[in-house]
Amino acid sequence: MSTSTTLKDAAIDFLRLTAAGQVDDAFTRYAAPSFRHHNPWFASDAATIQAGMRANAAAHPQMEFEVLRALADGAQVAVHSRACMAPGTPNIAVVHILRFEDGKIAEMWDIGQPEPSPMANELGMF
Repeated sequence: MSTSTTLKDAAIDFLRLTAAGQVDDAFTRYAAPSFRHHNPWFASDAATIQAGMRANAAAHPQMEFEVLRALADGAQVAVHSRACMAPGTPNIAVVHILRFEDGKIAEMWDIGQPEPSPMANELGMF
């Protein structure tokens, strides 16, 4: 298996685990000791984003998370996903960009956009 495939699999598993509320397990398995992120709503350290992810999972126990595509370029992986926080709520298109060092996630960016209704684009977001 190539390095990019391995990193892509790790990125996807990390995101699926965090979405399922298994945040601490995801960070233990995949986060580098120097992990940092660029989510504007949280301080950049791992402990703060972990707490936010745990709180989100507790607030949205029925959240659905579906990975639609993932691209790897060297030590960076981009993952495009669909998230739905609760039944009957709009889908959210999410893009995560993860940078790996020595096989662990060292840095992460995330961007989310709610699916509008009605939507002008007949192709949709997914």
